[in-house]
Amino acid sequence: MKNAGLLFITLIINLGAFAQPGIPIDTLDTPEGKMFIYANRTWEYEHDRDFDGVLCPGIEEIVQSDSSMQFKSYWNTDVTITCTTNEVENMKDTVWLCTIDTVHQNYAIPFHGRITSRFGYRKGRNHNGIDIDLETGDTIVAAFDGKIRYAQMHEKGFGNLVIIRHYNGLETYYAHCEELLVAPNQEVKAGEPIALGGNTGRSTGDHLHFEVRFYDNPINPEHLFNFEEKYVDDNLLVHSGIFVPGSSRHSSSSGHDVGGGSSTYKVDKDARTHKVRSGDSLYAIALKYGTTVSKICQLNNMKETDILQIGQTLRVKP
Repeated sequence: MKNAGLLFITLIINLGAFAQPGIPIDTLDTPEGKMFIYANRTWEYEHDRDFDGVLCPGIEEIVQSDSSMQFKSYWNTDVTITCTTNEVENMKDTVWLCTIDTVHQNYAIPFHGRITSRFGYRKGRNHNGIDIDLETGDTIVAAFDGKIRYAQMHEKGFGNLVIIRHYNGLETYYAHCEELLVAPNQEVKAGEPIALGGNTGRSTGDHLHFEVRFYDNPINPEHLFNFEEKYVDDNLLVHSGIFVPGSSRHSSSSGHDVGGGSSTYKVDKDARTHKVRSGDSLYAIALKYGTTVSKICQLNNMKETDILQIGQTLRVKP
């Protein structure tokens, strides 16, 4: 929902002592359609009320028809992660995703700056995106065409955060902003300003924390963005291994750690063995224990193509 303060319209609204949140207390006809006004001073258009969140029907159909996925992705403008049960280690197949097409063919690098921290492990946790150096007030732009799903202060680490859902089936996160220039349910084009850079949230210096997610699961942005040569790959092959920290197509050097505390999860660093369960993959196991597939294979005298057996015990650390 958008904040009514964004409108250059004076509305006289009787809030009423018994107005209920979520129930419109007034309507307004606008050039973009009927607008519903709520008691908490938010508003939305009629065509947004029943939006199911699907901007890429082709990818949604593939995901729902594959029994190893069937991920969910809800349209919720008040939370970052919309579904916590989309377990990428269950993926058995590869999804061919077109990042740009003939209709939505534009793209942009969110900010042209030096990468100071990359996707991967950092201080015992996974850093789910990349950090790009900037100064407070620098303009951040949308990476692809899409629709704003989230635009508010995130108290648990991201600071001022924008999340955009795109027509290619991905979502992008823009964190630690000083000021937000967009509102939920707003349509944006690639390259349009969405925020001003800053140092809000759990951050130790001015920078943009940028994430790419597929059904709430983080992907290394450098699998599709070449930040050095300023281009985006047209196609992205999504499989369980693409979510593994440290994997990158375009990374050519190691960034240094400047701190910051964006979206992370705990890695089990103390375990030495793992008992294979249904749905496990080498990629997922490597992710869980902060190691690599090649190291697990070396420790267990096996190949990456070997089939895991339920109940099998694998060494994950020397």
